[in-house]
Amino acid sequence: LGEIEVVFGLWAAAFIGVFMLWDGPKAAVAYVDSVNFTEPLFVFVIMAICSTRPILEMARTLIFSCARVFRRIFRTPAIQTELFAILTLGPLAGSFITEPAAMTVTALILFSMIRGMNARVLYLMLGVLFVNVSIGGAMTPYAAPPILMVASTWGWDFSYIMTHLGWKAMVVVAINSLLFVVISSTHLSGNFHTFDELESKGGDRGAAVPLWVTLWHLAFLVPVIIFAHHPAMFMGIFLFFLGVVTLTKHHQEKVRLKESLLVAFFLGGIVVFGPFQTWWLKPLLASMGDLALFVGASALTAITDNAALTYLGSQVEGLSETAKVALVAGALAGGGLTVIANAPNPAGYSILQSRFPGKEINPLGLLLGALLPTVVAMCCLWWLPSL
Repeated sequence: LGEIEVVFGLWAAAFIGVFMLWDGPKAAVAYVDSVNFTEPLFVFVIMAICSTRPILEMARTLIFSCARVFRRIFRTPAIQTELFAILTLGPLAGSFITEPAAMTVTALILFSMIRGMNARVLYLMLGVLFVNVSIGGAMTPYAAPPILMVASTWGWDFSYIMTHLGWKAMVVVAINSLLFVVISSTHLSGNFHTFDELESKGGDRGAAVPLWVTLWHLAFLVPVIIFAHHPAMFMGIFLFFLGVVTLTKHHQEKVRLKESLLVAFFLGGIVVFGPFQTWWLKPLLASMGDLALFVGASALTAITDNAALTYLGSQVEGLSETAKVALVAGALAGGGLTVIANAPNPAGYSILQSRFPGKEINPLGLLLGALLPTVVAMCCLWWLPSL
C-alpha cells in the first residue's frame, strides 16, 4: 500500500463496492462490462516486454550508437550529447513502437544513468521526458493515445497526422531536449553516468545477449503492437512470451511484472472513473473557440487523462477542422504536467521514483519541471504552420 499507483485502483474498487450496494450487483457488473480496459492491459504487457534485458540492450545499443555519431559530427561533450540523444530518440520512437514502450525503454535507460539526487535537475529531466513522450508519438495515427482515440472517427491518416502535428512534434522534442542539456549543463556530470562509464561496469550485467534471443523478443513485441486494440490476442501472445522468457532465463533479468501490474492497476482505476466526467467536459469543449480549446485542453489534461479528453471531444458534433487539431494539440502539449495526464506517465513514474530524493516524486516538482517544456510544446504546436 506504500505504492502511489494503488490509489486510483483502490478508489475504483471502493466505488464499485458502493455501486453494488446502491444499485445492485447486476447494474455494477453491467457498468464494468461497458468500460474499455484495453489500454491498461496493453500498457501492462508492453511495459513487461520492453523492460526485459534483450529489448533494453538493443535499445541502449541503438541510442548509444546514434549519440556517438552526434559526438563525432558536432564535437560536443559526452554526457550532454548522450542525454540529448536519449531524450530525443527515445520519445520519438514512440511513434512506431507506441508511447508506453518508448516511455519504458527511455526511463529504464535514464534510470541506469542517474547517479546523483539534484532535485532541480531530476525534475526538469522528468518534465522533459513526460512532455516529449506525450508529443513524440504524434507522427503516426496509432501510437499516441489522444490521437488514437479520434483518428478513425475524424478520418486522420498518416499523411494528415504528419503534416498537421508530426513534424511539429519532432521540433518540440529536439528543442526540449536541447533546453534541458543547456540549462543543466554544469550539473550533468555530477548526476549522470556516461555511456562509457556504464560500459565499464558492463560486467555486472553478465555476458552479451545472443542475437537469436533478441530476435525472439522482437518476434513477440511486433505482434503485440499490431494487435494493440485486441486484448485477447496480445494477452495470449504475452503468455507465450513468458514461456520463452523462462526457457531463456540465463540471458534474462527479472521481468518487471510487479511494476507493470501497479501501472495497469493505476490506469484501470482512471478508466473506471472516466465516463463520469462526460457531464461537464463535453459541454465545456463544445463552447470553446480554437485558441480557448487549445489552451483549455492543455490545462484540463493535467486533471484528466488526455486520451479521455480527446475521446469526449470526438463526441462533440460540429467541431471545425481547426478546432479538432487544436483539441488534440492541446491534449498532447499538456501530457507531461501530471502523472495522470498521459497513459504512459505512470510507467515512467514507477521506474524512476527511487532515483529521486526521498525515493518519491513530488507532484508539484513534476508540475514545475514540466512547465517550460509544456510552454515550448504549446508555442510550436500553435504557431508553427501545418504543411
